[in-house]
Amino acid sequence: MLQFLIRRLTGAVVIMFLIGAFTFFLFYTIPQDFAELSCGKNCSPENIAVIRENLGLDKPITTQFWDFMVGIVTGRDFPVGHCPAPCLGVSFSTGDFVWASIMDRFPLTLSLTIGGLVIFLVLGLASGLIAAWKRGTAVDKAVSGASMVLSSFQIYFLGPIVLGIFVYQTGWMESPKYVPFTDDPIGWAYGLLIPWAVMATIFTAQYTRMARSTMIEQLQEEHVRTARAKGMPQRYVFFRYAWRGSLAPIVTILGMDLSALLAGAVVTEFTFQLAGVGRLAVDSSLTKDLPLTMGVMLFGAFFILILNIIVDLTYAYIDPRVRLA
Repeated sequence: MLQFLIRRLTGAVVIMFLIGAFTFFLFYTIPQDFAELSCGKNCSPENIAVIRENLGLDKPITTQFWDFMVGIVTGRDFPVGHCPAPCLGVSFSTGDFVWASIMDRFPLTLSLTIGGLVIFLVLGLASGLIAAWKRGTAVDKAVSGASMVLSSFQIYFLGPIVLGIFVYQTGWMESPKYVPFTDDPIGWAYGLLIPWAVMATIFTAQYTRMARSTMIEQLQEEHVRTARAKGMPQRYVFFRYAWRGSLAPIVTILGMDLSALLAGAVVTEFTFQLAGVGRLAVDSSLTKDLPLTMGVMLFGAFFILILNIIVDLTYAYIDPRVRLA
């Protein structure tokens, strides 16, 4: 296990370096003077020259790339002050350090992602298990039919409908907002309840069908039939043997859906006017704030890599037959 973790972390470092290099050279091949972007409109040539020198844009591109990559590990010095590691540069539009801007928005995006993840996993797996347990009955048909209908919805379609009904028409709930968990846990959950419900609705339908199909498949395995033949209780066989085996493919799909979850959080932030990392990425693209856009891309890639390593470790724990090689 330790060797596997070391190999995966080493591979993650290599992948992050390649992503950083690709992102850096991709953006710096754009025929645009970054000093002009940072200076804004009606900027004199003298000011542009000063900004170009302060940002290091007068250096060769290989030197700029080296300074950028080293700054991620050790930090860098800018005219606005020292940028501690991991330093992803200085925003053109605000003059703030990119990492600080991302960390200021990240708690909201993390809350959206984790909250939606917990809800749709609990509801999806529970519904799928019930449908598999009651296979062929009216309960199974109702759960399967509901999942088919809900899976056709999209966040940008379902979100305004939920807002219109529960916020604007009935007034039963307030508009979604973010309250730090450490300040008010109840307010944190209440403010994000509608976005969580909308995100969970989309993914719950998918995982309901997945849990049902994998559970039915596991019930046909030889070891499950053998347990039944030995006279073990149906519930014991269902949860002790079939349930654990059905989790392995679900965890695999979850690892691939992590990026979709983050993308879903971006759409959710725009739908409910929440200022998270996704909103920051789009705003930086619209304002041509390239250091901020690059920083968000690298941060997203790092986040997904770490989550996938966790999923691999979870997969090996769920299914002891898997050897981490």
